Amino acid sequence: MSFPQNPILVTGATGKQGGATAHRLLAGGAVVRALVRDESTAAAQALAAAGAELVIGDFDRPDTLAAALTGVQAVFLVPPAAYEAGGWDVELEAGRGALLVDLARAAGVDQLVFTGIASMSDDDNWGTGGKRRIEQAVLTSGLRYTILRPVRFMENYLLQGFPVDGIHNGVHRHLFPADRPLQMIAVADVAEFAVLAFADPDRFHGLILEIAGAAIQPTEAAALISAHIGRPVRYQELTEAEAEAIGPEIADVWRRSRHTGGWHADIHALRAVHPGLMSLESWLAATGSAQLKAVLSS
Repeated sequence: MSFPQNPILVTGATGKQGGATAHRLLAGGAVVRALVRDESTAAAQALAAAGAELVIGDFDRPDTLAAALTGVQAVFLVPPAAYEAGGWDVELEAGRGALLVDLARAAGVDQLVFTGIASMSDDDNWGTGGKRRIEQAVLTSGLRYTILRPVRFMENYLLQGFPVDGIHNGVHRHLFPADRPLQMIAVADVAEFAVLAFADPDRFHGLILEIAGAAIQPTEAAALISAHIGRPVRYQELTEAEAEAIGPEIADVWRRSRHTGGWHADIHALRAVHPGLMSLESWLAATGSAQLKAVLSS
């Protein structure tokens, strides 16, 4: 792969998608500038050790973003989520993303790769509203762009302390129908699609990619995880009332996943672009099983 000689700015560089993308770019020989809020964290120091240039920046401090964009050729854009007890702050999330797009254009950036969220329908619920508005800013920016829409992350099986997802006492509780295929993707594959776009911006310009690597029934996924980690895991499908008790946006996803058919990435076509696209089983074999064992043992 060949990358721009000028830096690629990776936002959210100490998070899941930004971190995976930054490390994959560095491994491929790209010049990476990593936007971090605290350069002393272990994640930031790991990026620096891998060869990234760390730059302090905050989406709520425009002056820091403008400085970080100086001399940059391309940007991986993943604004921080704006979700609190009251729900999604669509205005804050959309404003953060649109601001960076404007600043990137003013700085002479050539390319944007934005990662948002996959669609189940055209509605703007469950966190899609702010991301769709950022997409619109990207579409009208005049820059070369690629938009990634990942589905649920395989790494969500590692989550702890949430009312849904993760594995607790051998149970994986979630909103999705137990007997229908559920699409999911490894974070490393989100990074891989971003890297492909940076390496060939003309080929990927204008693409909006719904991305997934597997489609497997939650009950089958639980059985597969059980076999890999050597301990029983079962799937528990929440009722609509249980979803409502958690919150209206959770309940909306419960209903949407049943009424729309769920996410709809074309996995076969995606694998033609990225042959190494991981299934749940290959993710478990590569890193997922070891991570799950560590989390569940602690």
